[in-house]
Amino acid sequence: MSKIISSASDVGALLAMPIDKIMETDAVIMEGDKTVLDAINQMQEKNAKVVLVSHQGEAIGIVSKSDILFKAAAKNLSLNKVKLREIMSSPVYSLPPHSTLQDALNYMDKYDIKQIIVSTGSTILGIMNRASIYENLQKASISTVESLTEGAPMCIINPNAVKYVKDLSTAKAVCPYCESPFDDKNSLSKHIDRLHGGAGLLEGDTRQY
Repeated sequence: MSKIISSASDVGALLAMPIDKIMETDAVIMEGDKTVLDAINQMQEKNAKVVLVSHQGEAIGIVSKSDILFKAAAKNLSLNKVKLREIMSSPVYSLPPHSTLQDALNYMDKYDIKQIIVSTGSTILGIMNRASIYENLQKASISTVESLTEGAPMCIINPNAVKYVKDLSTAKAVCPYCESPFDDKNSLSKHIDRLHGGAGLLEGDTRQY
């Protein structure tokens, strides 16, 4: 999204924006009998977060970075043998292009999903994912804070007076990149998607797999 968001009202305007304004239009679509390694190569080439899985021209599922990480790589499965249909999430959910970003978030929360297809009739127009919405909302929030604090004195943290603690003793899942604790793997999966973008494996490091 190219427009610079500079005030609190723009956050509301962003949530009311049609999803076709910031959806990903260069969707990666692959047949279900293609391998996970094939998908990784395509995702890297097109800088895509997900792959739509098709069968005879019809979308039947979706594979995200989290699916690859947790359903294949974490289980030490051979990425050049596992088929996309074996790890895909199904069914595929869709919304019409005039739906708002708030509609998309509500829909994702209702069905506990991270991506939706933007379609009209049987035609796929693009993909909208939760991470992209949050990224734009974060930009809006940062711009809002900057406009509110412009010219005002800022208080900074004295590192000698503040201690940051990560209690990992009760964590059921821990991020391998920043060691943040989580109550379940689903929360960890969302965290990796939002902050680390499936770091490591999908940045081209497939040697250990």
